[in-house]
Amino acid sequence: MAHNADANRAAKRWLWLLVIPWIAMIWVPSYNKVEPQLGGFPFFYWYQLFWVLASAIITAIVYFKTKTRSNSGASAGDAR
Repeated sequence: MAHNADANRAAKRWLWLLVIPWIAMIWVPSYNKVEPQLGGFPFFYWYQLFWVLASAIITAIVYFKTKTRSNSGASAGDAR
């Protein structure tokens, strides 16, 4: 039981990674500019596109680090 509580605490620490993209996108003055351009796109647009991709990667990392391992240890009798 104590091991399960420690695992839950460790899993909750990974959830803090999800705050990074939120802060990056909510703080508009940090990216509300035209320069530097990348491929002809103003900074405002490619910065947001970058965070779409980065958020997907961060979400995947958090998912795999926090998903329960009990599903992988299910017995054969539970399968349908």
